[in-house]
Amino acid sequence: MDARAVRPPTTPHSSERPRVLAAMSGGVDSSVATAMLVEQGFEVLGAMLRFWPDDRADGAFDLCCSPDAAFDARRIADKIEVPFYLLDAREQFQQVVIDPFMPSYAHGRTPNPCVWCNREIKFGDTVARAQRLGCSFVATGHFVRRVDGEHGVELHRGLDDDKDQTYFLWALPRAILPYLLFPLGDMTKAEVRRQAVERGLSVAWKRSSSGLCFVPTTVRAYLEERLEARPGPVIDVSQDGAVVGEHRGVAFYTIGQKKGLGLWKSHLERFVIDLEPDTNTVVVGPRASCFWRELEADQVNLLCAEEELPARVLAQVRYRQAPQPAQLERVGPGRVRLRFDEPQFAVTLGQSTVFYEGERLLGGGVIQARGDAAA
Repeated sequence: MDARAVRPPTTPHSSERPRVLAAMSGGVDSSVATAMLVEQGFEVLGAMLRFWPDDRADGAFDLCCSPDAAFDARRIADKIEVPFYLLDAREQFQQVVIDPFMPSYAHGRTPNPCVWCNREIKFGDTVARAQRLGCSFVATGHFVRRVDGEHGVELHRGLDDDKDQTYFLWALPRAILPYLLFPLGDMTKAEVRRQAVERGLSVAWKRSSSGLCFVPTTVRAYLEERLEARPGPVIDVSQDGAVVGEHRGVAFYTIGQKKGLGLWKSHLERFVIDLEPDTNTVVVGPRASCFWRELEADQVNLLCAEEELPARVLAQVRYRQAPQPAQLERVGPGRVRLRFDEPQFAVTLGQSTVFYEGERLLGGGVIQARGDAAA
């Protein structure tokens, strides 16, 4: 997203209600967030992004981002009496999310497509669309807290640690933060469902979506259907690099993986610790060999001013991980080095590393290199 295209937030005349575009997915979170905005006095426009193609024969997009989900979102919009728009984002989704997905795996990387979907489409482009509709804000059902800090708008971890979604928002342009509202940031998932029941919303107990919306089953199955399998050696670092098996293709594995290695005849527990696409090799070893203390990340994006970035941070290398203490060092334009106090499991090239100061999201980057294994 070109942040230069973003206009400053408008301040409505005192007699007018602020207009907000509420991103609706047909799920309980965005439905409750939209209802709350109406009750708080905003003029609300509901909108859903269309990602699904005309042909969905493979079963993708069935839970979220689907025609059924759009139907649910429209029903909620009708119930709370807000207009509803279905915004076509298919071309962008193809370019930003789907097209880079398989090449990343083919090069031994494990990408995080939701990060770029959020940056470019769900937030970036949606802010621009909202402005064209005369809106001052975009609101979503993410479990994130907006804090108006001394130096501008900050993003903080959601109150519900289990549902916090800041890990996927590190790449947002800082320029769009003043436009964003997160009504659910101070709520737990249980509270959201309770609020949905109290409001009589039909999606109160709808199952939450997880995984990648365009992948119908598993990532491995998705890749196996679309990439040519290139079998190659599996080598074990604990046995001086001896060949201990054969893999189906480097693209079908990821760092830290234990299952599906075809090593069932061995009594030893083994994990994937490296992928070598140039030699078509999968490297395995004991769990102790799957820890790293140091990494470098590029494509770094900051949600704070340069001078606010501390040398000591809390950092994550994967979702569902508690942030860990680390030393942060700028080592070049758009590049940082993190050295953790304790070695981290399954540091994976292509994944995000995200850093915080306390609860505040400072930014993140894409893991491109690791130090030697801690073992």
